[in-house]
Amino acid sequence: MISRRSFLGNVSAAAAYAAVSFRSSVSYAEPLGLPLGLQLYSVREQLAKDYEGTLAQVGSVGYREVEAAGFYQRSAADVKQAMQKANLRCVSAHFPFADLHARYDEILAFSKELGIAYLICSSPGFKTPASSAGSDRGRVLTLDDWRWNAEQFNLLGEKAAAAGIHFGYHNHVHEFAVVDGVVPYMEILRITDPSKVTLELDCGWATVAGAKPVDLLRDHPGRFSMLHVKDFKANVSSVAGVGAHEPTVTELGLGSIDYRPIFQQAAKTQKIKHMFVEQEAFDMPYMQSLKVDADYMRGLKV
Repeated sequence: MISRRSFLGNVSAAAAYAAVSFRSSVSYAEPLGLPLGLQLYSVREQLAKDYEGTLAQVGSVGYREVEAAGFYQRSAADVKQAMQKANLRCVSAHFPFADLHARYDEILAFSKELGIAYLICSSPGFKTPASSAGSDRGRVLTLDDWRWNAEQFNLLGEKAAAAGIHFGYHNHVHEFAVVDGVVPYMEILRITDPSKVTLELDCGWATVAGAKPVDLLRDHPGRFSMLHVKDFKANVSSVAGVGAHEPTVTELGLGSIDYRPIFQQAAKTQKIKHMFVEQEAFDMPYMQSLKVDADYMRGLKV
């Protein structure tokens, strides 16, 4: 026979052990206590050669959530099976506006079958299509184009919500380049309906553009639900200088972006659901690179 106190102590110890074991198996990114995530654009070349094997490698480093950037001609059922086998959850997917505009119903159906929670527009479109003889290459978005995109996002978001999926937009650098005295990203924030459109803040590209992620997170509470986390070496520059002085991608913690204040601000004013490392180029073998990023995310305390 054991005493009630001993019994309760043993139960508490077992519960604590189970919690620690679960936390370790999920592999959390410590800054906001979220599962460790990866944007699969990071391993686009590897996925094209060996989809299942690459996902397994991503999972072996400790990533537990992923955001897709293409499905390599696979069905939703095949993708879901490969993800489950690699112990990964595909919670979000990127599509350019052109694809969303051309086949939105098909993309929504695919996304719903796959079970993703977020459908993200990864690049804007033009209000007026290029002529049949030309293309959009070299065209520059006008302020009217940006405003039209924001209005389209509201429509796309409303339709996604009806399918049980959140719709959002992901920035690069040109959203922060002044057009006719206006910053397009501010127009996106102004025009989009928060109940229909969420925002995925790419902290790295926003920094390269000369914007400050801390200010965006502070000044627009509740607008951001996901973050992209990437680093650049010290030659990061504003939009005006990008063409002449391209920023150089590097692994997290090896560049010039200080993520501690960014995560601190996100914790105060946002309800961040997912964070994704995105490694657009590698300074070392890619599995080593992904591990450096994972270790950084697991080790950073705010």
